[in-house]
Formats: sequence, structure tokens, C-alpha cells
Amino acid sequence: MRVRKLWPLLMAGSVGAMGFQVASADDYQLLVGSYTAGQSQGTYRLNFDAATGQINAKPLQVVKSENPSWLTLSKDQRHLFVVNENGPGQVDPVGRVSSYAIDPKTHELSLINQVLSLGNEPTHSSVSGDASHLFVSNYSVAEDPGGTLAVLPVGADGKLQPVVQMSSHPSSRVNPERQMSAHVHSTVSSPDGKYVFSNDLGADKIFVYRFDPKANPDLPLTAATPASVQLPPGSGPRHLLFSADGEHAWLTMEMSAQVAVFNYKDGKLEQTQMIELAAGQPTSGKAAAALHASADGKFLYVSNRGTANQLLVFAIDPATGHLKELQRRAVEGDHPREFSLDPSGKFLLIANQKSNQIVVVERDAKTGLLGKTVHKLPMDAPSDLKFLLRQ
Repeated sequence: MRVRKLWPLLMAGSVGAMGFQVASADDYQLLVGSYTAGQSQGTYRLNFDAATGQINAKPLQVVKSENPSWLTLSKDQRHLFVVNENGPGQVDPVGRVSSYAIDPKTHELSLINQVLSLGNEPTHSSVSGDASHLFVSNYSVAEDPGGTLAVLPVGADGKLQPVVQMSSHPSSRVNPERQMSAHVHSTVSSPDGKYVFSNDLGADKIFVYRFDPKANPDLPLTAATPASVQLPPGSGPRHLLFSADGEHAWLTMEMSAQVAVFNYKDGKLEQTQMIELAAGQPTSGKAAAALHASADGKFLYVSNRGTANQLLVFAIDPATGHLKELQRRAVEGDHPREFSLDPSGKFLLIANQKSNQIVVVERDAKTGLLGKTVHKLPMDAPSDLKFLLRQ
């Protein structure tokens, strides 16, 4: 493990916003992140009708920036943090992170500032439990320089400070095409906020840190004991999700299309189950991605991309966190990079990145099962979906 302190660097970049119609008080608002190599201009703010599942095609606002692929809301929904997944060969070759203020009445977004992520293709971010830091996962498609975890202080006003700490790790080198260097795909905090878990697709490990900014503001992360969780060779860990009670966790492994189930306590993950998403399918059918639990904690939803292009529905055993498959449903598109349950729990929205569409399907809150498709909205390369709650 290599951890180093970084002295503040100059902030760079600029973002513009363009406002449109005023949102109805009866609708939820939906934020859509995207990739901008095609026609998309950035982050879109849209109206969503929770009664019908319809998304209003006319944006309330378009916030222009390059590749705002992942959106992170502060707990109070007063700030939005966006990773600009830039890298070599793109219009903007420099990875960045942007912060926006959210108007509490209208949800209008306005830029606070933008800083460098100090890595290529930042693909994920999350806010620490105490809201003092943002953890940014620089994936880095290329072997050199490889992926890194970057730590950025966040002010009470939402302003991002330059990166103060970075961490990187040796890769597993199991897959010669995708694992010759680190590829940090996501980083999340434990429910109590005392630990941070960084999922490295290139290393086949979850790296574990203690988070204590009061003890050491300049280096808020220190290696925990044990410092990592070993996963199957060539599995490629992607996203980790904790249960609401903090006793269990689930992890998607992109390359092997599996979900690992863990017991959790005091910074330690103990694997108790392994679920196959694409048993018997060729490698092309395996590309596990997003996972989200229902608000009541009874059901887990997981997307598998590749040629499978499915959403899988699981019942969650409340005592063990173990999963029982209930349903496999086609996403009616290509590459479901992310999805989201709407605040009412009646619909599930799917961001089909490569077929340029957001698909809305009905959901039965009692059974967890997904029903008919109620809406398809054309959207160029959607990558993330986040709802803004009514104030």
C-alpha cells in the first residue's frame, strides 16, 4: 500500500449552466449524469411524475461539463458533487471533480468550484459520514499511471479543497488485458463512518482504511488491520453496499459477474455467500455493475451488462443478509450502467448507456418484482441517476 500527502494544487476548469422551465411541486426531480463524447452536454435536471412513471423530456436545467458520469448528493441535499470522468484522448484530458450548490426551493444547480482529481477517469465519489471529505476513485483506463484513491476536504459551504491524500496498490495481474495496474472503481464509508472501503478492480481486493481526520487532518486515512479483503482472482470488484442496519454488505464483482455477501463488524468483512449472476454464460455475458437495496431493506437489485443486459431481483434474509433470486428481467436496452428506485418505490429507472435511453419499469413494493415498462426516454449515454427529494 502506498499512501502519500499532497500539498494543495491550483483549481482548474469551468462549468456553465443553462436554466429552462420551473418544476412542478407535485413532481420529483431527477438528476442524470452522462458521458459527453456524443450529443450529451452534461448533467440534466428533469421532472419525474411519481404517479405515472413518466419523465418530462424537456429539461428543467442542463449543466454543461465534460463527462459528469457519477453524481453524489450530500446528506442534506444542499450540495452535489460530480466526477468529470476525463482522461487522455478526450476533449478534456484531465480528471476533475465539480461541486454545485442546490437551491432548497427550486433545486437549481449553481457551480461552487471545480478541482483536479489528480488521476485519469475518476469514476465514483462518496462523502464521508461526517461530511468533511470526498473520496474520489480514479479508475484510470490505461495501465500507466493506474488507478488511485484521492481524498478531498469539503467545506461546510460545499467548496472542494485540492486533494490532500492519495493511495494506490499493486494489481493482481491475473487478467493481462484489464488487471495490469490498479483500477479503483468505488470507495464507500462504513455505516458508522469510522472506516473506508476502496474497491480495486485491478487488484481483486477491497482495501480498508481507518478514517480519523481529527487525529490527522493532513492524512485522514490510515491502513486498517487487516488492510484488505482478498477476492477471487480475476473477479474485479466494483461496488460495495452496506445494509441499513450496518451488519451486512454486498459487493458486485464486474469481471466474474458475481455478488459477494458479507457480515460486517468493526471494520472487518467476513464473506458468507457468493451469488452467480451469469452462471454458464460466456465472458461476453458477464459485466456486473450497479446494486441498490429497496428502502425497506427487503430486496436487492443488481444489473448485469455484457450480452446479458439484465436486472436481477433478490430477496434479502434480514438475519444473514443472504440473497435468494426472485427474478431476472431484461433491461430492454444495452449496458445498464446504473439504475435507481424512485422515492415512491413504485418504479425503477434504468440508465442504458450504450442504447442511449432511460427505461422506467413498474415495481411491486410488496413482492419486489419488476413489472411492465411504462416509459422510455431517449438520452445520450446516461450513466447515473439520482433523485432530489421534496423539501
